[in-house]
Formats: sequence, C-alpha cells, structure tokens
Amino acid sequence: MSIAPSNIVLRRKSGLLVLEWPDGSACSLEAEFLRVLSPSAEVRGHGRHGAVLQTGKRRVGMRAVEAVGHYAIRILFDDGHESGIYSWDYLQQLCANKSSLWAKYLAELAAAGASRDPAPKAVSLSEQVQVITIAPLSQPRN
Repeated sequence: MSIAPSNIVLRRKSGLLVLEWPDGSACSLEAEFLRVLSPSAEVRGHGRHGAVLQTGKRRVGMRAVEAVGHYAIRILFDDGHESGIYSWDYLQQLCANKSSLWAKYLAELAAAGASRDPAPKAVSLSEQVQVITIAPLSQPRN
C-alpha cells in the first residue's frame, strides 16, 4: 500500500510542488519536471504508440492541485494539460529519482534537437494592417 504525503503545498509563484512525507522527509518538484514526466497517456503514449517527448515547457506553471480519491493528485498546468494522475507511489518515484529522470529527459531533448524553451509565437500573415498618412503641418519655406 502506498503512503500518502502528510502535506502538499503548491507554490504557484516559484513553480514548486512541495511534498512532505510522514517520516519527516520532504521533496520539491518543479512544474516543468512534473509536466514533462506527466503520467498521462498524452505524454506516455496511447496503447501501441510510444511516449511523446515534451518540448518547450520551461516556463509552464501550475494553476491548481486536486485530490483524486485517497491515492493521488491531479495537477492543472497553465498550458492546459490536466489529464495526468500522480499517484503517491509515482510521486515517491519522482522524488527518489529526480536527478536521473531529469538527466534522461535532457539527453532525450538533445538527441531530438529539441528545446525546453517554447517556440517563438508566429506572426499571422493574415493580420490586418492599417496605414496612416499624415500630411505635413506646414509647407516648407523656400
């Protein structure tokens, strides 16, 4: 049986989820880390389809954390992702293996030539343009 955290604190401004366990230990997990390692099918893959490398999540934040029964939490991220269910066991694994999981993620990004930074926002070519012509205030003198 998995052990539930004794306290869960969401620090929105700093982008941290702080987990305190009954044994007195604590762990802080960053929003980006939690987002790219989400246990959702969207990230881990659907059925026969493999995992999807998450890119551009450096600035992702967490809007809220919700309890899922007595066994997990769901994190609502500000990029719209909210389908991952983080069980107590999974959160303990993330805490225990944080360094190696992060190193593996960074290696996968590098191998794919991808970035943690979001792609620049594209400018729409269909935007309307307004041109204003201003007449001179006075005629030039000869």
